[in-house]
Amino acid sequence: MLTEIPLTRPSTPLLDSVNSPAQLRALSEEQLPNLAHELRQYLLFSVGKTGGHFGAGLGVVELTIALHYVFNTPSDRLVWDVGHQAYPHKILTGRRKEMLTLRQKDGLCAFPNREESEYDTFGVGHSSTSISAALGMALGSELQGLLNKHVAIIGDGAMTGGMAFEAMQHAGHLKTNMLIILNDNDMSISESVGGLSNYFSRIWASRRYNSLREGGKKVLESMPNAMEFARRTEEHMKGMVSPGTLFEEMGFNYVGPIDGHNIEKLTLYLEKLKDLPGPRILHVITQKGRGFTPAEKDPIGYHALGKVDPKPPVKATTQDNATPPPAKPKYSDIFGQFLCDVAENDQRLLAITPAMREGSGMVTFSKRFPKQYQDVAIAEQHAVTLAAGAACEGLKPIVAIYSTFLQRGYDQLIHDVALQNLDVLFGIDRAGLVGEDGPTHAGAYDLSFMRCIPNMIIMAPSNENECRQMLYTGYKYPGPAAVRYPRGTGPGEAIAQTMVELPLGKSNTLRDGKGIAILAFGSMVETARQAADNLNATLIDMRFIKPLDEEAVIHAANQHSLIVTVEENAIMGGAGSAVNEVLAREGIVLPLLNLGIPDSFIEHGKPSEMLNACSLTPTGIQESIEIRLQKLESQRNAKNVS
Repeated sequence: MLTEIPLTRPSTPLLDSVNSPAQLRALSEEQLPNLAHELRQYLLFSVGKTGGHFGAGLGVVELTIALHYVFNTPSDRLVWDVGHQAYPHKILTGRRKEMLTLRQKDGLCAFPNREESEYDTFGVGHSSTSISAALGMALGSELQGLLNKHVAIIGDGAMTGGMAFEAMQHAGHLKTNMLIILNDNDMSISESVGGLSNYFSRIWASRRYNSLREGGKKVLESMPNAMEFARRTEEHMKGMVSPGTLFEEMGFNYVGPIDGHNIEKLTLYLEKLKDLPGPRILHVITQKGRGFTPAEKDPIGYHALGKVDPKPPVKATTQDNATPPPAKPKYSDIFGQFLCDVAENDQRLLAITPAMREGSGMVTFSKRFPKQYQDVAIAEQHAVTLAAGAACEGLKPIVAIYSTFLQRGYDQLIHDVALQNLDVLFGIDRAGLVGEDGPTHAGAYDLSFMRCIPNMIIMAPSNENECRQMLYTGYKYPGPAAVRYPRGTGPGEAIAQTMVELPLGKSNTLRDGKGIAILAFGSMVETARQAADNLNATLIDMRFIKPLDEEAVIHAANQHSLIVTVEENAIMGGAGSAVNEVLAREGIVLPLLNLGIPDSFIEHGKPSEMLNACSLTPTGIQESIEIRLQKLESQRNAKNVS
């Protein structure tokens, strides 16, 4: 058992000899437990150097080895769900040395990526997709007469997503040859919630069921025609303990549960299941954070890990024993405090999260107001429609959701909330470029996909206090409203405890200048301030994307020779496009410059590196404006010459 993350590279001679799954398959089965130990050590070391998802990978070390040992990868397809647990897979598929570049610019992606390796059969990052993808691959192979195998590895948390069951019922109907590995560790990021998770824990892992199952099999193995009789008897035993036999009723051959850390058992069962026809499920029990004591004790806290600094932290010193300034609150902390403050006086508040309690800053709220808190598991579509239903009965639901995950509830946002003009507030976290998790987690599109929806109010705060006041404004607004804010901290604005409603659709001019008007949205207001100062430009904190402050837009256009919009969202269809539409409708023709995220996926790196790639830095904004001014000057000179 490991208790500390190694700061120096551990000795891993057996692992060092495995540079591909083919070399793994050349090992004897007796060598695999030692390989698992070395792989776990190296995983701890590499993640300590780079940071990244942690506990899930430790929990599937043995399973990953067994899968690559039994199946002929990459010809046989392994499809990992979410991808949090794919680091051991990356290490065993020729990327051991590159693991020290994980989540860094131009380094390895934090998730499986088809462009990175032929062993990464499907790009992931969002939950509950593996069964659909593996089924599609199996159908493709079948139509082409190929004989390769297809395996989806999905966690019990991801099984709470409805998409997984949509795929399962289809696979059961088609009787497609595929294997699902149900990795049951009773966790997603927070504790797994819901009837399904309880069902797994209560039934399949129960001593009663397993003693009946194993004892019955031993007796039946000695009887003539035992195989068919055993199968039918096992069905009846399952039925006595677990009415409905969920998976088998869906058409799957269910096997398990088995110990997911016993390589000998894993390889034995995988070998037996590999060539069976039809859809199969192997249920394995694993422990998140396995082999690292702190992660076993705190699987939530060790879901992901930052870099481990080998140097002891330097204590900050202050002159004259002055009290150091308090740490700036994260936007998620502001959201969590807002929930608590409102719930103190309003029992109508119902806060809903799709398995993002910790990330969305809701831990304190969930403990103080448990009756007004709902974690619906990894089920974004359900979260949105649950809020709609609650609003129908007079509650005031607030959906706490990451921008990238709201994409999964888009139909529900339109059809169930906005179309019925229901009173739901969305606290949209992680808006913009989030950094090392890359494009699967970037909140690059929410302004574009929400702006076109009737009845929506959309706000973007430029600082901490504005975030609090916008959340309150959205809470008081009697209809669909959204406040989108970035990951991490803001510029450090003092937060007023008193909450006031902002006038809808009204901007705030921060600086009057000449020639250039910069219309900035949300996180880009502070970023654009330096360019505004250096260029003597007007700077407007637009605050509202919808309704847009059209009066301010028209006034700026009439007073300036260049309008610049800046947003941390896709340029196409975003807030800048809204400004363009107003000017076009009013027949105002003048030079425009829309700055934002270009029409491409911005690969992982530090947030500053991703913003720099989009020229969304103080220097980048100023340079973009200066280039446009130079172009305009050249055009004027050419016109004068002609």
